[in-house]
Amino acid sequence: MVEADDRATEVFVRHRELLFSVVYSQLGSIADTEDVLQETWIAWSGVDQAHVVNARAYLVRVAVNQAVTRRRRINRNREVYVGPWLPEPVVEGDEPEDGAERVERGEEVSIALMVVLETLSPLERVVFVLHEIFAYNLVEIAEILDKKPTAVRQLAHRARSHVQARRGRFLPDPRARREATERFLDAALGGDVGKLMDVLAPEVTLWSDGGGVVPAARRLVHGRDKVARLIAAVAEKHPQGLRVDYRSVNGDPAALLFVGEDSYAVVHVELDAASGQVAAVHVLTNPEKLTRVAG
Repeated sequence: MVEADDRATEVFVRHRELLFSVVYSQLGSIADTEDVLQETWIAWSGVDQAHVVNARAYLVRVAVNQAVTRRRRINRNREVYVGPWLPEPVVEGDEPEDGAERVERGEEVSIALMVVLETLSPLERVVFVLHEIFAYNLVEIAEILDKKPTAVRQLAHRARSHVQARRGRFLPDPRARREATERFLDAALGGDVGKLMDVLAPEVTLWSDGGGVVPAARRLVHGRDKVARLIAAVAEKHPQGLRVDYRSVNGDPAALLFVGEDSYAVVHVELDAASGQVAAVHVLTNPEKLTRVAG
């Protein structure tokens, strides 16, 4: 019995990073992801594993369907969330907490893409992620979700069209984004409206997620003038001694802001493909989502 338990644990641990990546991409919350993985472990440890032909497929199926169920519940709760929503960041170099793994490189879901995925239905989202990010074919996804392949194909088409319409204008070059992030932070922390106007694209959009816990804009802010003036006004209220650390967040260059050893904010930008200016700014200050961000 002990030997069987050891084998079950070994198999689960072997696939845990994949499961974490898949589920996190659905939920955007490390705590919710850990809950789903715990539920998956309970199901796995209680099944007669001698009759499981493909352990990886079994574990992914359980985890994905648990995640879809939780996603629907999250969507209902999201209706009362205060202000714009951003995902809990997965920061490169952070030590895992409670067993949480960093999303595997090459399977990371950027903050900007997570924002777009929020606009999909739970089923569209899971089909898009499994097909486009984890390279599952549509027949495999149909088996995971217990759906007909034709239905999954329609979900995949709708999701892909929706995402491409909203993601096509961004410049993917990591080095350019790192440099733009540094220029943006220099102007933002200095409250320099002129420098901000230079770095921001005319149609820039600002997401500011304070979750109702700390002050933040409660709606998306559109347009260079509005975004620049809001950021300059907020700069006057920043605490003294802010420290900036540039690291990879959800696979993208980003800035982590600290006061002493306490996390203060995560700032992530996206660049306009034509001009190279900042087209989207994501500022996460909700302390409930920064508890795992280490200084």
